Amino acid sequence: MLFSFLLIVVIGYWLLALLGAFDLDEFDGGEGLLAGFGGVPLSISLSLLIAFTWFASLAGTVLLDDLELSTPSRIGFGAGVVAVALVLGTLGTRVIVVPLRRVFGPAKEPSRRDFIGRAAVIRTSSVTHDFGQAEVAAADGSTAIVDVRQAGQGNLTAGSRVVLYDYDSEGEFFWVESLDI
Repeated sequence: MLFSFLLIVVIGYWLLALLGAFDLDEFDGGEGLLAGFGGVPLSISLSLLIAFTWFASLAGTVLLDDLELSTPSRIGFGAGVVAVALVLGTLGTRVIVVPLRRVFGPAKEPSRRDFIGRAAVIRTSSVTHDFGQAEVAAADGSTAIVDVRQAGQGNLTAGSRVVLYDYDSEGEFFWVESLDI
């Protein structure tokens, strides 16, 4: 019954969206928790989740109705059906959403400034105010060797962990500070 109500809400949402009652991006929440599964808009991923969960709970309820159970057993098995339906709904949604990531892909082109705030590892023998390189990992897991500089005095050597805190577009290098406190 819970998932049937949610499915009615989803159907109502899509009918109103088709009629132009509101913008499709209105409830997508930007980035963060409400961004949906893996970058796919929240309206699509949540609709899929509710539809798959509703179907799984319906199938589980039909299977449960065929069994002759006492009331306490029926309540216990019913709670199990809800839990399994949520898991199956999440898995089904993930199967559909993963290919959709390509369609909804990143909204902006990657930039060197995306590295700001990321941890890196020094790869040169030392880092000074005019020399140094570090290896940093991007959000997609790939790594890059970038030029880095240290503003003050310090002892940054190969293997030292640093944070990239600013980018100098004129000199095309990052300012770094040691992660060791």
